[in-house]
Amino acid sequence: MDINKRTILWIVFAVSLFVLWNNWQVSNGRPSMFAPPPAQTAKAPEAKKSDLPAAAAVPGAAATAAAPGAAEAAPFKAERITITTDVVRADIDTQGGTIKRLELLKYKENGHPGWFNGCFGLFKWCEPGDNSKNVVLFDVDAGTGKTYLARTGLIGAGVPNHNSGFVAKPGPRMLNDANQVQLVLESEEGGVKLTKTFTFKRGDYVIGVRHDVTNTGAAPVSPQLYLQLAHDGNKPAGDSFFNSSYTGPTLYTEEKHYEKLKFETLEKEAQEAAKTGKPMLQDHATKADNGWIAISQHFFVSAFIPQPKLMHNIETTKIDTNVYGISVKQPLGTLAPGATVSNDAKLFSGPQENALLEPVTPGLVLVRDYGWLAVIAKPMFWVIEHIHGVLGNWGWTIIAFTILIKLLFFPLSAAGYRSMAKVKLVTPKMQAIRERYKGDPAKMNQATMELYKQEKINPLGGCLPILVQMPVFIALYYVLQSAVEIRGAPWVGWITDLAQHDPYAILPVLYAISMFITTKLNPAPADPMQAKMMLFMPLAFSVMFFFFPSGLVLYWVVNNVLSIAQQYVISKKFGAVEPAKA
Repeated sequence: MDINKRTILWIVFAVSLFVLWNNWQVSNGRPSMFAPPPAQTAKAPEAKKSDLPAAAAVPGAAATAAAPGAAEAAPFKAERITITTDVVRADIDTQGGTIKRLELLKYKENGHPGWFNGCFGLFKWCEPGDNSKNVVLFDVDAGTGKTYLARTGLIGAGVPNHNSGFVAKPGPRMLNDANQVQLVLESEEGGVKLTKTFTFKRGDYVIGVRHDVTNTGAAPVSPQLYLQLAHDGNKPAGDSFFNSSYTGPTLYTEEKHYEKLKFETLEKEAQEAAKTGKPMLQDHATKADNGWIAISQHFFVSAFIPQPKLMHNIETTKIDTNVYGISVKQPLGTLAPGATVSNDAKLFSGPQENALLEPVTPGLVLVRDYGWLAVIAKPMFWVIEHIHGVLGNWGWTIIAFTILIKLLFFPLSAAGYRSMAKVKLVTPKMQAIRERYKGDPAKMNQATMELYKQEKINPLGGCLPILVQMPVFIALYYVLQSAVEIRGAPWVGWITDLAQHDPYAILPVLYAISMFITTKLNPAPADPMQAKMMLFMPLAFSVMFFFFPSGLVLYWVVNNVLSIAQQYVISKKFGAVEPAKA
């Protein structure tokens, strides 16, 4: 019996050792001993990578079939070429001439300074982050599921596309003392030669993307050029209910103007297309000779601007599992043998700053989405920007802007506070009316309205200033949420980024205190339950403000302090008169 046990244990040990050896082989890139040998067929490199679009996304963009004798030829050896300027560092893969990675050298990742030890690990947004790393836009990371690519090529069987091998011409790879640096890539397939020229300029987030197409064959060809942005459908890091931001495809045409699309919508359209066998519904502008396509995200955007005054098609598609694309397709006309046609496009990939977006192309500044209050938010930011030009600090700029808004609404606020002060003086009479008509609400309301009329009190006077200021508050919220200029901007002491929440919740606590004082200055509601609710509201809003940008909370704290001072003065003035007797 013991011998049988030892035999079984040795067998288990040997099998385990064999399995571990096989797994070690696989982890080091060698084939599994349990898998059948791969078929010996010639394949284009990267043809099966998940970051490539499906054929439906870019017709003709599938891997090119090998030419006769290709099996004997040496496989194409791809390389990544890094271009560095003063503002970006871009990695361009010679396999397809695709921008695989783009790093913004002047913008750091948000390091969320955690409070209460990272909120006890309950919320990702308040975990301490690493703000030593630069912001990376284009990238592919299998670990996180990130896919963000800018790729181009020709549509058609056997012509160069983003799967083809390109040869890089020699030249400088860094800006150094020059004002621009270029990377030239060439590929020739099926009698068509495609030359891609990427131009990077000093201090510029616009990359020139030039395509020269030459017919090297003996018959005429009619190539089409595609420009595509691909992105995964994952939620952005740090996205929460209180601090949500938009990430998705956007586009602009003169006919339909600015349009926002959602990855969730594209997924539903793809599922419906799979069921019906029909193409995906293109619920957006599909033809234009102007405009742009983009992937917008919080504070940053990447946009392809095709050659203007040349008709093109716009298409959205599902490329792969949780990967979606937005593309432009431009016919380049018919090329006779030996003829060449050129196409000049632009790729903007950088921050959503007004000064950077406006010169690129019409409508690109609309990616700074202010929502339905854009008519208020745009002039508001214009004023804020000019104040900042004088003060040089965004925190003091917000305070100065708050004072300016308070002066603008001063007559309306004063009228509201006078109305509340009068209500406070006649509180004894109102209490007597409620006691007298306790069982008859209709008569109670009638007597109360007669009292308001007699004392010349507007019952809505206290609410009107708040209602008028709410659109301003919401518009300012959109401004601070969209203003990349405020991102990373410090104020004083512990506030090192006005676009992030207060790391120690000091401003939300100050807001709660100011709201409590404001509540005490207002006339107390007759209903005890309503009175308790009024005391609870400052606490509820303070908790909500834990999640808001500290710049917005700063605005509201300063606004409350100014309101308390104004309300105190007016209440003192009316308090000098003896309160009305019941």
